[in-house]
Amino acid sequence: MIEEQERQQPKAEDTDKGEDVEGQAERSVKEPGAAGTANEALTKEDRNMAMLCHLAAFATVVGIPLGNIIGPLVVWLIKREQSSFVDWHGKESINFQISVTIYVIISAILILAIIGFVLLPLTIVFALVMVIVATMRANDGIRHQYPLTMRFIK
Repeated sequence: MIEEQERQQPKAEDTDKGEDVEGQAERSVKEPGAAGTANEALTKEDRNMAMLCHLAAFATVVGIPLGNIIGPLVVWLIKREQSSFVDWHGKESINFQISVTIYVIISAILILAIIGFVLLPLTIVFALVMVIVATMRANDGIRHQYPLTMRFIK
């Protein structure tokens, strides 16, 4: 039984720099360059600003028309020159929010065909969940790509 467990777990000399496989997996996920970009040293401020790019989309909730686009746009315009990580997250957030706005408009129009009554709430819940996921990933230093996003800003 013990021999079987030893065979399943790699030895320190089998892995890079004496680290275990779990450490390698965790490092590859947490590295800023894990999404195929160059590594950069992330500061707490970079991660916070990247989080703010996503969280600023909730400006619509407080009553600002198109605040879901304007909020991330303002943060991105202010901080994009200082960090490529914030620049990347800002673009991603703006592209997603523009896409969601288009999806909401289409869903609202489709209310006339009854299907919009289902699509509109689903679109809104999907957007909320995706913003929360992207915010958590930005905090972890991961470059998160939103699904179903049209790339307007590259």
